[in-house]
Amino acid sequence: MTYCEFLGGLSEPQQPDCYSFDIRGFKLAQTMAFAIDEINRNSNLLPNVTLGYSLYDNCLQLGIGFRAALTLVSGQEEQVILEENCVGTPPVLGIVGDSSSTRTIAISTVLGLYRVPLVNAMIQILKHFGWTWAGLIISDDDYGVHAARSFHSDLGPAGGGCLAYTEILPWGDDPAELSRIVDVMRKSTARVVIVFAHKSHMINLMEEVVRKNVTGLQWMASEAWTSAAVLQTPHLMPYLGGTLGIAIRRGEMPGFRDFLLQIRPDRHHNTRTGNNVVNQFWEHTFQCRFAPPPAGWVEAGGELCTGQEIIENVENEFLDVSNLRPEYNVYKAVYALAYALDDMLQCEPGRGPFSNNTCAHLQRMEPWQLMYYMEKVNFTTTFGDQVSFDENGDALPVYDIMNWVWLPDGRTKVQIVGEVKRSAFKGEELTLDEDKIAWNFESKQPPRSVCSESCPPGTRMARKKGESECCFDCVPCSEGKISNTTDSMECTSCPEDFWSSPQHDHCVPKKTEFLSYHEPLGICLTTTSLLGTFICVVVLGIFIHHHSTAIVRANNSELSFQLLVSLKFCFLCSLLFIGRPRLWTCQLRHAAFGISFVLCVSCILVKTMVVLAVFRASKPGGESSLKWFGAMQQRGTVLVLTSVQAAICTAWLVSASPVPNKNTQYHSDKIVYECAVGSTVGFAVLLGYIGLLAVLSCLLAFLARNLPDSFNEAKLITFSMLIFCAVWVAFVPAYISSPGKYADAVEVFAILASSFGILVALFGPKCYIILLRPERNTKKAIMSRGIGS
Repeated sequence: MTYCEFLGGLSEPQQPDCYSFDIRGFKLAQTMAFAIDEINRNSNLLPNVTLGYSLYDNCLQLGIGFRAALTLVSGQEEQVILEENCVGTPPVLGIVGDSSSTRTIAISTVLGLYRVPLVNAMIQILKHFGWTWAGLIISDDDYGVHAARSFHSDLGPAGGGCLAYTEILPWGDDPAELSRIVDVMRKSTARVVIVFAHKSHMINLMEEVVRKNVTGLQWMASEAWTSAAVLQTPHLMPYLGGTLGIAIRRGEMPGFRDFLLQIRPDRHHNTRTGNNVVNQFWEHTFQCRFAPPPAGWVEAGGELCTGQEIIENVENEFLDVSNLRPEYNVYKAVYALAYALDDMLQCEPGRGPFSNNTCAHLQRMEPWQLMYYMEKVNFTTTFGDQVSFDENGDALPVYDIMNWVWLPDGRTKVQIVGEVKRSAFKGEELTLDEDKIAWNFESKQPPRSVCSESCPPGTRMARKKGESECCFDCVPCSEGKISNTTDSMECTSCPEDFWSSPQHDHCVPKKTEFLSYHEPLGICLTTTSLLGTFICVVVLGIFIHHHSTAIVRANNSELSFQLLVSLKFCFLCSLLFIGRPRLWTCQLRHAAFGISFVLCVSCILVKTMVVLAVFRASKPGGESSLKWFGAMQQRGTVLVLTSVQAAICTAWLVSASPVPNKNTQYHSDKIVYECAVGSTVGFAVLLGYIGLLAVLSCLLAFLARNLPDSFNEAKLITFSMLIFCAVWVAFVPAYISSPGKYADAVEVFAILASSFGILVALFGPKCYIILLRPERNTKKAIMSRGIGS
């Protein structure tokens, strides 16, 4: 028992009366017939099922195409039964559409969805050559409008570029509109022009291009005119040479030419003269008419067809099977339907994919049931091409890339230079043999077609206001930001410890800054500190060596030794402020500084108090004042005053210890290593205590300034304390306003200046007498000249 199934075709003339015979449509119809015949003879595909077909001619009219499609899907068509033993009413499995995009798109809007994969293939070529700025010219029909819609949705900065303009070609000859369109092309900076139009539109457009001599353009052709011989003339090739076009994949169908040669009027069932498609083909091919001929045909010298004419002797495009492109698509479409139906018939009852695990029934099949199997079709043609569909139901396309070559002898060759294909796993793949491509430019290289040149690393793209996204300025990255790729949309900030290179294309480690032993300022301060320490040691040695002399004994030698030791510590503690801050140096520097200076100032304070006590003891009734300022009391006073500072430092270190800190606020391109004080209050109390003792010493010494000359030690103390206070009063604003390492330098300078002030003011005159005027270093001389206590 044989079941018959039908495919609908919208190519071959049958029902309507058309004004002219479309031999290309007839060839496509014969392609479908060949594929069906081949499938029916294949015992491995659809056994016990015979496929048939119905043919409709749209006569190049949308209305007739709509009517044919609706007639097919409604089951109202007149069916030609090829097998006498067919069982049941054969349903229509599918429709193989017209080769014309405009009419196919219109029909597909009624029967399903439509997409333009051809546009994606062109976008791949644009991306490959870096053509981000192109013009689009379309025909005023569904073919052009759908292409433009796809370009606008798929193209863009992320998709490979932008459209400089979109122009619609007029129907017929409209010189004014064509002139305007060509002017747009000429004035635009886009060097690439994409044309989705029919060859008739292109002829009118190119005539205007030639008239205005618009050269230097790279043309990209849609499949509608990519092989149009009417455009490949010596008149147009100076402009169209080097054109890149997209063509439907060329395929081979073994046995197709033999099938075409078997076409004869007497071998077909339907022999109705006039409407019989084979008869029309025969009359068109041999320029004859079957009897009865039209009135006046014979009288005008026309020949009658016999049906025995030899078709092998005819040379036309009908028998040319070397460039099968739309035909190959029809061939694959028929096989896709056949494989889907075959897969559906393999369904086992109870294990089907539909509700309740049912299978589709051949005689009661719904279109959506066949579509389920269509989505899973996957086969390879005899030509080696894979046929399958993606998740959207679109066939995975394969296109040839064509290139127009103008040969030196004036002939034109259209050659294949690559292909664009899409697979289920790899996506769209472009293959190009660039060495074969002929470019119509003096450089023989592909042109540049961009609105704006690429932004190099170190810059970012800034879109020009009111212009396309592909038109932009290149703005240098700001300080601290970089871009390391071409055409960066944004500049990225460097990490905290890094800064931008001069070119702003990569991040480099920030320079580190601290008061170093290796820089001139650090070397100078270190040398000064060591010099002060050395002087203290020398003075201490002098005093120890001359400890039995009058001037040493008169100046309270024990306090002088303590003062010299504390001054040495003051000079040495300044070294803790130089070098890269570490935890122990940060914690020790201010503590050592605070305790050393309190020890120093305490000694001076006690010396001042001793001077006043000695003066009072020299007066009648004042002998008892000295007993309160003996050696033990002096040591105790110094110890107590110093212990208070030690307690302050301990509390500070325990509560909020100073720590190393990387400061990036002073300089954006540098890291300033510094010691964060931890507690500003602790630092203020430390300085305040030193200042309190210094002011107290200064006041006491100032009160003793008018003592008799024998007690003018008070004048030296007053002078030293004035220097000390002046230095530290100036230190506060200087320290606050100095950034980074200069704050440390200011503090070191204050330490050294105040230490040298005390050292020189108190010990300079004494060392002068000891070393240079030894004759004055006697008790009698001291008492008479007034240097002593």
